[in-house]
Amino acid sequence: MAPPQRNEREKTDIHESPSNRNRSFGGISRRSLLAGLGAVGAAGVMGAAAGCSRVPEVGEGHESLLKRLRGQGTVRVGIAGEVPYGYINKQGELTGEAPEIAKVIFKRLGVENVVPVPTEFGSLIPGLRSQQFDVVSAGMYITPERCEQVIFSDPEYVMLDAFIVRKGNPKGLYTYQDIVEKNARMASGTAYAEIDYAVANGVPRDDILILPDQVAGLAAVEQGRVDVFAGTSLTVRQVVEGSNRAEATEPFQPVVDGEPAVGAGGFAFRPTSTDLRDAFNRELRKLKQSGELLEIVKPFGFTEDEMTDLTAKELCAS
Repeated sequence: MAPPQRNEREKTDIHESPSNRNRSFGGISRRSLLAGLGAVGAAGVMGAAAGCSRVPEVGEGHESLLKRLRGQGTVRVGIAGEVPYGYINKQGELTGEAPEIAKVIFKRLGVENVVPVPTEFGSLIPGLRSQQFDVVSAGMYITPERCEQVIFSDPEYVMLDAFIVRKGNPKGLYTYQDIVEKNARMASGTAYAEIDYAVANGVPRDDILILPDQVAGLAAVEQGRVDVFAGTSLTVRQVVEGSNRAEATEPFQPVVDGEPAVGAGGFAFRPTSTDLRDAFNRELRKLKQSGELLEIVKPFGFTEDEMTDLTAKELCAS
């Protein structure tokens, strides 16, 4: 799932700091994608209702979350309606790289049903912490700021950045430094890590247009409202498919304070849910070792290049 921007909500300990991630890909047309997002909105109403039946935080004297989920047979996962990370498709079904991984792992943990709770990306961590759902299943980037609020599984992928630009890339925008040097107008998505990457390279935060997702970013570039939209390389590449007025730049490694910024996505859990996170990690490692993980995410555009042996501990300390 993409990336970090600090907003006013993120300044409190119950709100999310940085991260990622829609488009026309994997055979999904842009029109179908928008229809799917409409389904997300409808599902969000149901998800909100489901989120009202909150359960107490696991603590001293309470059964573990994993045990409770096994008893219920259902886990609620927070998604942000972003292709290919976690979304509702045009058939009204939960899918995406993270939900498909979740379906496999939770079944092996004895939890048969994975129920989506759609929300905005910037509301994923607040929603998790307020128990509207049990796990964030949205390909969320693991960052030190987020690690102060939630605990993460090890990452299921690593990702480079890329830009949406006008056909032919008339301004020659390939890195965040280019945006500064050429005084380009930039946009990115709500709570995307790319916002902080740009700011770290000298782009004034107030000059960045914040849009809901990369579909809106594509429209902004096509209409000439901005020169560039920054996102993860996979989301950018897929959203421009079929566009006659925009294209994706080559993927690149962002640099922050002279060091490579590693974008790696994982599942987020409440800090009290260590038993669930640890059990999830054990099954995730098995998927990596067997090669099954790549087979699960390959239909969503992921390749061997996006596979990783990084750990959440390493990313939280970076």
